[in-house]
Formats: sequence, C-alpha cells, structure tokens
Amino acid sequence: MTRRSTAPARALAVLALIGGFVVLVVVISSALSGGDSDDGRQGGSDRVSRKARPAKDAPEVYVVENEDTLTAIARKTGVPVGKIERLNPEVDPLSLIAGEELKLR
Repeated sequence: MTRRSTAPARALAVLALIGGFVVLVVVISSALSGGDSDDGRQGGSDRVSRKARPAKDAPEVYVVENEDTLTAIARKTGVPVGKIERLNPEVDPLSLIAGEELKLR
C-alpha cells in the first residue's frame, strides 16, 4: 500500500489554526472596546452628536454616573472631549469614578 504525503493537509491545518486565532483576537478586542468608538479613549476626533446641547449651555460641572465615558459625557453636554481633558488633567479618562466631578467650563 502506497502512503500519500500529508504535508498539504498539515499546512492547511496550520493556516486554519492561525486564521482562527486571528479571528478570536479581533473578536475579543472588539468586545473589550465595546464594539464601537465609545470606549473612553481619546485617539479619535472630538465630534459631538447632532442631539448634543451647545457647549455654551453646558453646566460648569458634570457629576460622573456609572458607566460614563468622556465620549458619552461630551455627547450629553456638548463639550468636546479635548476640552474636558484640558480642564481636568488629573482625571484618568479610562477609569472615571461615579460621583466624581468634572469641570466643563
């Protein structure tokens, strides 16, 4: 009985394993970041949704609520994320604490 080479099968198995690993990493990364750009990191733009109030109507101070991110606060108040960061340099944008007060003006 002649034995066929299993090298192509092994190569395909390795490629499938690598592809599966890459997909798993992407899915986990997306889940950890919330699946969208509202993850509190400030690498993107300071765009505010159309429904946000103008910054001139923003209160002087915002009290952080559970699950708040700087992006969500910017949308609620109309104050750009960059301005919130400049006014509150001591605040870690990745670990906002409920009850913490952020200056908005």
